[in-house]
Amino acid sequence: MSLYDDAVLVLKGYEGQEELRQAYLDHLAAHPDGMGKGCEAGHLTASALIVDPARGRVLLTLHKKLRMWLQTGGHCEPQDASMRAAAMREATEESGVAGLTLLPGGPVRLDRHRIPAPCHWHFDVQYAVLAPPGAVQEISDESLDLRWFAYDEVPRVADGSVVRLLEATRARL
Repeated sequence: MSLYDDAVLVLKGYEGQEELRQAYLDHLAAHPDGMGKGCEAGHLTASALIVDPARGRVLLTLHKKLRMWLQTGGHCEPQDASMRAAAMREATEESGVAGLTLLPGGPVRLDRHRIPAPCHWHFDVQYAVLAPPGAVQEISDESLDLRWFAYDEVPRVADGSVVRLLEATRARL
């Protein structure tokens, strides 16, 4: 199965955010290249909020280009077998944390946001991953910083999309 086909199946099975979910599906139907960053109309991305529920905290990255505290994530790559695999790859690459496990049940949220040209939209499929006990992070060259934040600190440092992702993740936990 191709990554494109997997994305369509994931989105068709996703419950919630019906209007936005349909916008993702419509985008893919209109843009067969909508999985890759070469699609200037926008493309799907995969992200993952790294959560340590035992300690009530999340690991956020200070994005190098956007200079915002965000969940880990980014572009899908040709070698990604699925959206889940893309989210896990991004989380592991950007955090350096070994032994992450994907929260069961598929994506936690969807978030479409504008980005600077040449692309105009990221159609982000957002997952959550659980950090193992004693997780040790290692900053990547995609980040300016990488830091654990208590749940109640997130609204002070991150934007609304991260706050909504955290709320949805905590509800699923």
